[in-house]
Amino acid sequence: MTETSAPSTVQRRQAWIDRGERYGLLVAWLAVIIVFGILRPTTFLSWMNFSTIFGSQAVLVVLTLGLIIPLTAGDYDLSIAGNLTLSAMTIAVLNVTMGWPLLAAIAAALVVGIAIGALNAFLVLYFRINSLIVTLGMGTFLHGITLWISGSNTISGVDFAIAQWVIVNRIFGIPLAFYYALILAAIIWYVLTYTAAGQRLLFVGRGREVARLSGIRVDQVRAVTFICSGILGAVAGVLSVGTLGATDPNSGLTYLLPAFAAAFLGATSITPGRFNPIGSVIAVYFLVTGITGLSILGISTFVQDLFYGGALVIAVVLSQLVRGRQERVA
Repeated sequence: MTETSAPSTVQRRQAWIDRGERYGLLVAWLAVIIVFGILRPTTFLSWMNFSTIFGSQAVLVVLTLGLIIPLTAGDYDLSIAGNLTLSAMTIAVLNVTMGWPLLAAIAAALVVGIAIGALNAFLVLYFRINSLIVTLGMGTFLHGITLWISGSNTISGVDFAIAQWVIVNRIFGIPLAFYYALILAAIIWYVLTYTAAGQRLLFVGRGREVARLSGIRVDQVRAVTFICSGILGAVAGVLSVGTLGATDPNSGLTYLLPAFAAAFLGATSITPGRFNPIGSVIAVYFLVTGITGLSILGISTFVQDLFYGGALVIAVVLSQLVRGRQERVA
């Protein structure tokens, strides 16, 4: 009877490296909380502070989730921030200026998001243009439409019901917006992990030509990712209106860099080397916790740009290193 040999030193070391990659960002987040908790225990560790952190960043979480879907297929959607702003402004204009019921205005905003995603898919796939160029131009175009329909003005006075169901009503002191974002993250995680559609998407992201030769309709999969990104951009716009109670024609653009930073940083954890919703959620709150802690310490507001910009560069480098190491192991 043969005995199973114990794991070798190399195998044990590899297992620790894998765990470090998988949970490193989560450990780093906990470390940031501990450090700022020691430095400012009364202010930073208060439940009100964490409630604000979790509730106020739901828009960024949803936007990041929208980004990772086309990114998984190897495409970019730089128009998603413009989509957010236009969708939010659609609600404000229809509800406040034109007197539409709130639900009808929200439905119109979601249709706008779907239309933007479909148009991105058409331009990229029919004309075979790089998604980076198409969506960059589309984002600028959408910003122009937003300025036009709003007269370059902030529109306030949106039906208070949207604020009630986004930021006012709470569970355990945390706004409902946070739970909406978590539900969306869970749905995307389930689809990517346990469904045939999710596996096809991952296959397309690994190699489009191989996927095509395997019988996968690559263009159809890519088109769906753009439409999903468009829908989530519009959902982020709905949450933005509910959070602020108004719509600024320029505010949504500030989300683009943080969303990309969180998407790439999230790809270094939980499922290293792959864009994944759980890693993205952790990345958002890791970045925001750090910025909040520095703000409480009295550091100037410019630290936000430094934090997000630096995080994006570091995250891209780390994701490339992880991917390269996985290819060598394979």
